Amino acid sequence: MSIVTEVAAADSAAALAHFEQALRFETDCWDVHSVLGTPEQDFVLLDVRGSDSYARGHVPGAIDLAHRKIVAAKLADYPADTVFVTYCAGPHCNGAARAAIRLARLGRPVKIMIGGVTGWLDEGFTLVAG
Repeated sequence: MSIVTEVAAADSAAALAHFEQALRFETDCWDVHSVLGTPEQDFVLLDVRGSDSYARGHVPGAIDLAHRKIVAAKLADYPADTVFVTYCAGPHCNGAARAAIRLARLGRPVKIMIGGVTGWLDEGFTLVAG
């Protein structure tokens, strides 16, 4: 028995429930990239790192809205069922989760783009400055 299998894998039903549930909370850089700017884009992408970081480079089409500035007034122009996707610097940063908490507290549907900017760049995608 290896260190991988010394704790038994979950049964298929439990694994299915777990992984399906995870996808309700997150998406990845590839999936976001595949629909950005197309008619299929059905979410608003939020860069929640702060304006200086956003200006240095952000995912094309992302809105600059630091997690600390997410309040109801900033979201008033979006219909209540708008899905927001948050991202921050990368797996070492919890800004996307902080933003998701704020959005959820405001009753907004939200997912996190796992990987953030680090994941975006790892996939070979580019950032835009300004």
